[in-house]
Amino acid sequence: MPRRSLRFALAAAALCAALVWAGDHWQARLVTATGAASLTGAISNELAQGGAHADLHPLTVLLKLAAAALIGLLVTAVHRGEREQPMSRSMEQAQTLLCVSGAMMMIIIGNSLARAFGIAGAAGIVRFRTPVDDPKDVTILFLLMGLGMAAGLGALAVAGLGTAFLCITLLLLDRMATQKARVMSVEMTAPGRQFPTSRVEGVFVRNEVVFEPREISQGKNDISVKYHAWLDPRASLDDLSAQLMAEGTGLQSVSWDQVKRERT
Repeated sequence: MPRRSLRFALAAAALCAALVWAGDHWQARLVTATGAASLTGAISNELAQGGAHADLHPLTVLLKLAAAALIGLLVTAVHRGEREQPMSRSMEQAQTLLCVSGAMMMIIIGNSLARAFGIAGAAGIVRFRTPVDDPKDVTILFLLMGLGMAAGLGALAVAGLGTAFLCITLLLLDRMATQKARVMSVEMTAPGRQFPTSRVEGVFVRNEVVFEPREISQGKNDISVKYHAWLDPRASLDDLSAQLMAEGTGLQSVSWDQVKRERT
């Protein structure tokens, strides 16, 4: 595992563990307070009111919102790394902000039914007209809203375990999915009249690229060869180009083009 990936995994595990510990500690303190409050009715009412105010304490609200933001950033980072196509910046920000908004809504609602109806009515006015093509993105948005609500309720243990479970599930689904090879057309030009076929194809073999020669064109001072290549969707074209140019092949240029699917 690369060092950067190892650091990310350790940081993610530390975040989830911290949320679970904080949630368990928080719940244990609330249970203790509730047990003490049950001694007398008057004390119970006073502590119940104090607990409601404690949920709206600035530090408590900040902790819940920070937990929701960290959950959104973590899930977005995992989801971004497992996508076949790059995720837009607006989508990345929307996922994190949606998780924070879920926490904010639950903090505002509290135990008030009137607030819940008020927020539901206000949310009905908002219209989201940006289409989401990938059903997986829609599902993750829904799950992030749920995790944010858990953080807003103060159920940090549930939020931490849910985050860890969601990230692991995303990684497992990506490993189990069968990805189609990306078909590319690569054209390489070398000076002279001899093309370094063995060296070029050696780079393809080492990178597990399936290739097929298609066209050869001879110019006055150079020669060009075009291949069709079947690559792993996560393969870096820049890295392959650098290897082709650095293998002592003497190539002048390497250009890649997406092969259009033929209509049937």
